Amino acid sequence: MEYVKLGNTGMDVSRICLGCMSFGIGERGDFPWALDEERARPMIKKALDLGINFFDTANVYSAGTSEEITGKILKECANRDEIVLASKVFYPVSDRPNGSGLSRKHIMSQIDKSLQRLGTDYLDMYYIHRWDYNTPIEETMEALHDIVKAGKVRYIGASTIYAWQFLKAQNVAERHGWTKFVAMQNHYNLLYREEEREMLPLCKEEKVAVMPWSPLAAGRLARPWGEIDERAKVDVIGKAIYSATADADRQVVERLTELAAKRGVPMSQIALAWLLQKEPVTAPIVGTTEISHIEDAVAAVSLKLTPEEIALLEEPYVPHPVLGMMF
Repeated sequence: MEYVKLGNTGMDVSRICLGCMSFGIGERGDFPWALDEERARPMIKKALDLGINFFDTANVYSAGTSEEITGKILKECANRDEIVLASKVFYPVSDRPNGSGLSRKHIMSQIDKSLQRLGTDYLDMYYIHRWDYNTPIEETMEALHDIVKAGKVRYIGASTIYAWQFLKAQNVAERHGWTKFVAMQNHYNLLYREEEREMLPLCKEEKVAVMPWSPLAAGRLARPWGEIDERAKVDVIGKAIYSATADADRQVVERLTELAAKRGVPMSQIALAWLLQKEPVTAPIVGTTEISHIEDAVAAVSLKLTPEEIALLEEPYVPHPVLGMMF
């Protein structure tokens, strides 16, 4: 495993981040394919054995049970000082008033609940899961600064917002002397490259870490076109994001399939290797329900593509509608 600094900080993270959305009690959330504690334990242990020290979850994954399972297993199997643990806040945890968003009230409530579920005194990374159009960004950034100063969070980041929103938040924080974002968790993969227009150049210029989510496009970059697994059959979010661009995406997947066969490695390794060679990507967030998926992700760290191979994969891509901000 390779380790790098997280953006312009002194914290070391593995070049693969394990996405823990795959863990939880399925019937208590939106992910019926989630792995319960018994099935999640060998996955997390394998990740640790292979050198992954970066784990990402959120307060809403499987109604909080992702945090519970992830926290319990990591507490049993890892040294807290050696791992980097991330969670998020924004999406509704109830349908009652103050049950969602980025208000000071909601942030202060949810950070304590996340810490309790995870069984830890602090988070290394805390992301705003999306942009809150109903709360002044000044209120959000001050609240995030306060939980950092209270020792509940080490660093903060943002996920899946527009470049102008990210820069506005940074400017507000800088103007008031508050904690700034050090990381961007965005939607980026071979099938969705719109982040290359503004967000990636911005993050590179500002030395902000980039952790792409859905690096394998919900499995579409891990298997030949037309093949589906059990998760794909019930993955409503994946269908919503990628269905409209299927014709264009097929050409990219076919190139990927050909290159993987030529190299003699799984398609997922090629797709992740491509991401890992794109600046300023720090660590793709890989969600998995199989041990072999973790092994393939780690193997991708040492797989280097040639400029010709990268060009081969990128050539069929056509501009896509901007997506992700609404999911």
